Amino acid sequence: MGVSGASGTPYAAAVLRALLAAGESVDLVVSRASRLTLLDETGISFRDAHWRDDLRQWLARGADGKPDTFDVPGESLAEVRYWAAGDLAAGPSSGSYATKGMLIVPASTACVAGVALGLSKDLLQRSASVTLKEGRRLVVCVRETPLNGQTLKHLVSLDEAGASVLPASPAFYAGATHIQDLVDFVAGRVLDAADVPHDLYRRWKGQLGSASGEG
Repeated sequence: MGVSGASGTPYAAAVLRALLAAGESVDLVVSRASRLTLLDETGISFRDAHWRDDLRQWLARGADGKPDTFDVPGESLAEVRYWAAGDLAAGPSSGSYATKGMLIVPASTACVAGVALGLSKDLLQRSASVTLKEGRRLVVCVRETPLNGQTLKHLVSLDEAGASVLPASPAFYAGATHIQDLVDFVAGRVLDAADVPHDLYRRWKGQLGSASGEG
């Protein structure tokens, strides 16, 4: 999982919590730009040397910014392997490093451009390029509005390369009553695209009688 510098660090936290709850092991890359966003949105300084403590604080924080909203067992973090963004010799930089795929949550337009153009300027972009070349699943949760023409072209390129382009676009039919509900909906859709089971939102089951015009 890669976290880029776009606004939306609560989305990343929700996805990470759900991945760990589903028993998934996670290779985590946090870009340099995302650390500035994380500091702005949560007040947490994410440090390479203290990443485990900083990650625990981040995952415990809810979308409303309140600390200790979620219980994050220490043993669950044992399933996270952290790689520094500047470490281009890291495991995920090679196609021989086995993964199920990659999630980029949130994905900034700069990150989208770098992956679409194959720039590999840091480990996040390199890992995404490896994911595509190996034919593995790549989910790009883009968080920007409005989108200009160049970014739209980059997103089309990613779609054509086999990535799932998933805008951070919350829905309201699932009965959201809190900000966290809207965050969890987007996180749930990311996990759906990656075939990871979760219970983050109430699924649409249809309306009885709609096929016959009743109701």
